[in-house]
Amino acid sequence: MNSDAAQHAQAGGTAGGGQAGDGPARTVRVVLVDDHRMFRTGVQAEIGRTDETGVEVVGEAADVDQAVTVITATRPEVVLLDVHLPGGGGVEVLRRSASLMADPERPVRFLALSVSDAAEDVIGVIRGGARGYVTKTITGADLVDAIFRVSEGDAVFSPRLAGFVLDAFASTDAPPVDEDLDRLTQREREVLRLIARGYAYKEIAKQLFISVKTVESHVSAVLRKLQLSNRHELTRWATARRLV
Repeated sequence: MNSDAAQHAQAGGTAGGGQAGDGPARTVRVVLVDDHRMFRTGVQAEIGRTDETGVEVVGEAADVDQAVTVITATRPEVVLLDVHLPGGGGVEVLRRSASLMADPERPVRFLALSVSDAAEDVIGVIRGGARGYVTKTITGADLVDAIFRVSEGDAVFSPRLAGFVLDAFASTDAPPVDEDLDRLTQREREVLRLIARGYAYKEIAKQLFISVKTVESHVSAVLRKLQLSNRHELTRWATARRLV
């Protein structure tokens, strides 16, 4: 474990162990993966009261490398995984955790927890092996319920997102690989989507917790990679691919 991961990983209890007294009958060990520290802190405060919720947060991570290290070291039952992460996104965490997910004795299960409700994000992480996908508008009580259900092997989705998955997997035609879109990083896709939805740079910066200058850099990179000239063309490009 690297030093950053070691700092974030906490001593875990016995997997599936119960609590003494009147607490929950079972404990689920969870790792939080999100690049926003304040969000992780909020989730920890909301669901991490183990005696009340039965959720024990055993580690945190802010990027792909750190996530893989912490998950491997702590072997949680459930990982709450953000879709957009530095280092390749949630899909990359899933790819590098494939052996842990496939462990028949102690499978690590993933529940995506993201601000994004875009179909390609939902389908991407489900194809990668996540057992569910909920948005960050979920309540603490519902999130705890989702964690327990995923730990038991159930699939859990916000109602609207379940439709994306059903449509995608019911279709005989798998979504084609979009080489242009694949050239963009997860963060660039995030900025692209917000630009196409009409957000101002300042609004995007506030929503993504980055500076306006960083937004401008991402927009420049997107325009260059897609060989587009301006915001109007970018919006039209995104709309044609139903990314808005």
